[in-house]
Amino acid sequence: MSSSGGGKAIVAAFLANIGIALAKFVAWFFSGSASMLAEGIHSLADSGNQLLLLFGGRRSRRSADQEHPFGYGRERYVYAFVVAIILFSVGGLFSIYEGVEKLTHPHELDHVWLAVLVLVVAICLEGFSLRTAIHESAPHKQRGESWFAFIRHAKAPELPVVLLEDTAALTGLVFALLGVGLSWLTGDPVFDAIGTLMIGTLLILVAITLGVETKSLLVGEGARPADLTAIVAAIQDGPEIRRVIHIKTLYLGPDELLVAAKLAFASDGPLATIAHDIDAVEARIRAAVPIARVIYLEPDLYRPDADHAPPTEAVILKSED
Repeated sequence: MSSSGGGKAIVAAFLANIGIALAKFVAWFFSGSASMLAEGIHSLADSGNQLLLLFGGRRSRRSADQEHPFGYGRERYVYAFVVAIILFSVGGLFSIYEGVEKLTHPHELDHVWLAVLVLVVAICLEGFSLRTAIHESAPHKQRGESWFAFIRHAKAPELPVVLLEDTAALTGLVFALLGVGLSWLTGDPVFDAIGTLMIGTLLILVAITLGVETKSLLVGEGARPADLTAIVAAIQDGPEIRRVIHIKTLYLGPDELLVAAKLAFASDGPLATIAHDIDAVEARIRAAVPIARVIYLEPDLYRPDADHAPPTEAVILKSED
């Protein structure tokens, strides 16, 4: 997996979740707490999600072939979307169901101390996992960018997924601790059921957020504004072209950007000279934005009254002396 994939964060989250899930199921078995069962299912689903992210990262590295000439980079988006569905269905809906069940058929909790102990240990482990995810994400976060903006705009899906999962896991553990603790102190199991419902609602909200953001990447997103500006500047940073007629960009994967542009060249330039100029422009684009690996530049003449395709991202007129 590429450096932008956050492999360490995924492995750390997987190891933490698989151990936490086992501990939660043991605590649920002895205490009968619905919150512990919901949290156990949550951690188990998270463990499966991390495996899916690792598997998706591995498959995305396959070389391009005739069937997929632009490669398999967007498979990472597919598996991230599957993770959102699993988190919604397995984690969120099950927790809601279990909470409603315990509200309608409440029962006393046993061995509550064990559930509380497991929850406290789980909070520590999840805190370590979240710390690792933050550390892995920091180099990919723009200066001055909020964490919410990073999750919304990141092109590598693994880091936002792990960040949201770990944050949801920590919050869910606090909900579970409150539910179990209040049930223990008051002797009323309704608090445990309410904690379970809160966990389910949290997971559904996180799953919807992940689904919406990953769907946007699946449909196809263009370059960040800063990268687009750098690409246009690189194109114009030379004497070859007179005008950018229109330009389009598309992420083929988190680490691969497609750039397609129609450029106006001088009308009297020979073909060999134009071909050489296009090579020079491509080199400048790759130097300015290294992830711009697939570049198609079409030479043309600028005809203001011609029926050119409308620009989708930028039309820039190069100043002439």
